Amino acid sequence: MIYLDHNATTAIDPAVLEAMLPYLTEYYGNPSSIHSPGRVARTAIDNAREQVAQLVGAHPSQLIFTSGGTEANNLALNSLATHAVGTMCVSTIEHPSVLEPARQWQKKGWQLELVPVDAGGTVQEAVAMKMLQKRPTLISVMMANNETGVIQPIASLAQFAREHGVIMHTDAVQAVGKIAVDFNTTGAHLMSLSAHKMYGPKGVGALIVDKVLDIPPLLFGGGHEKGRRSGTENVAAIVGFGMAAVLARQQLDQRQQHLLALRTRLEATLKTLEGVHIISESAQRLPNTVLIAIPGIEGETLIMSLDAKGIALSSGSACASGDTEPSHVLRAMELDEALARSTLRISVGKDSTQAECDAVIAAIKELRQMRQQLASVAW
Repeated sequence: MIYLDHNATTAIDPAVLEAMLPYLTEYYGNPSSIHSPGRVARTAIDNAREQVAQLVGAHPSQLIFTSGGTEANNLALNSLATHAVGTMCVSTIEHPSVLEPARQWQKKGWQLELVPVDAGGTVQEAVAMKMLQKRPTLISVMMANNETGVIQPIASLAQFAREHGVIMHTDAVQAVGKIAVDFNTTGAHLMSLSAHKMYGPKGVGALIVDKVLDIPPLLFGGGHEKGRRSGTENVAAIVGFGMAAVLARQQLDQRQQHLLALRTRLEATLKTLEGVHIISESAQRLPNTVLIAIPGIEGETLIMSLDAKGIALSSGSACASGDTEPSHVLRAMELDEALARSTLRISVGKDSTQAECDAVIAAIKELRQMRQQLASVAW
């Protein structure tokens, strides 16, 4: 199987699995227990907290472990609960785990303003700043989009937000591990992370919280995570998250160079195929992401055909299963509907090879030729 869908999820790195295994078998104590097995587990969590915090330039005390990016995003928007009804601004290309909680707050009386993007998928800063001048309570803009790979101007937006007393949240799930991310440099008040996008385990993530904020928890119970997220910690997963963070920090430059080389090779070849469009080509993007449109072939059909050949790709987001309509991201970019329905996302990973990329291109060429021949016969 050739797997080039790393924006959906990544394989656990062998070193991450090795770090996790003892906490699934030998060191199984409850980290809230005061006996020695419990203290071993607590130390492991503390170490992982430092490792993840170091990856994004945050202080360990600012990090709340969660069950993943979705919970982290929901927890971030729960900061609205400390305020009276007001206004929040959310970009039109956010992950559903930001858009849906925002709509729930809207049902409770909050005003929701959607920040538009341009045709290339970049948030329109001028419009966003006009919104910020009205001093909403919160603005949420993702650091990098999971479908297009477009990197958003978080630092400038966060600076403007702080100047106007607005809470700034950024979903950095797709960015961390692929590009350099520093919590303090971004200026954001809240930042969401997830382990499984960076060769760690599924089911664990984190929210980084500025020390000036005190957000109420979503989950109540035993007062874990200093009362901010109750529930017995998933020690093995947290340890894996920590090791994935260590590897990402150590290997970032190497990974970036490798990913960009593969993306450059892919795009150079794709441009030679008649009719193929590279979406957001001129925008600043993650080094691993290529979103293309092949007119005349439904994206889902192409994906299934490639899957039959042992190639795993995606048409975009993996978070809206069963939906055959163009994604909300492509609609927000006002992409032609025919193109939007024919999209294919290639997201390479740290272990992807040139040979795999070449095989994908060859398979796409073959399927296009078959499609053209069938169309010719039908005509």
